[in-house]
Amino acid sequence: MSITLDIPPHIAESVRVPPQEVEPRLRLELAIALYTQDLLTSAKACALAGLTRAEWETTLGKRQVPRHYADADLAEDLAYGQRGQ
Repeated sequence: MSITLDIPPHIAESVRVPPQEVEPRLRLELAIALYTQDLLTSAKACALAGLTRAEWETTLGKRQVPRHYADADLAEDLAYGQRGQ
């Protein structure tokens, strides 16, 4: 399944980053929001944000986002890593 969000131009243009950074920034912010609400695992949020694992962990650290990690998260991360992602 793929989901497309329609962000009205006047809102996208209001994001205070250069135009070429709007989409990746919105993906990052969505990923962090869903992760902090425990709606996505760290691995899935990292993929949504389009970051490497190291970049994701660094970003969470800079923002002081608490990590939540359960056995199910470990299993998912291991499976994700074995797929070469």
